[in-house]
Amino acid sequence: MSKSSEKIFIEVDTSELSSSQIRMIKTINNLLSYVLSAQSEGEFFDGAAETMRACASLIKQANFIGEMDEDEINYSQQVLEYSMDVLHDHMAQSKVVSYDN
Repeated sequence: MSKSSEKIFIEVDTSELSSSQIRMIKTINNLLSYVLSAQSEGEFFDGAAETMRACASLIKQANFIGEMDEDEINYSQQVLEYSMDVLHDHMAQSKVVSYDN
C-alpha cells in the first residue's frame, strides 16, 4: 500500500454540537490517524483501545441522550451495548465492512 503525503480536510457542521463534542471529534480524528500509522504493536493496540473508548465517550455525549434524561431508560448504556453486539457479530462472522470497492 502506498502512502500519500496529502492532507485531507474534513468538514463537520458543528452548529448543534457542544464545545466538548467538538473537542472529542478532533481527538478521535487524531487517534484514528495515530492508529493507522502506528509503527509498533503497543502503539497499535493501545491506540485502537483508546480510539474505541473515545468513541464510546462521544456517543454518551450525544444530544439524543441529553434529551432523554427524563426517561427511565438508560439510552447511553443501551446504545453502547447494541453497538458492541453488532460489532461482535461482524467479528464472529469475519465480515469486514468496506466502503471502497
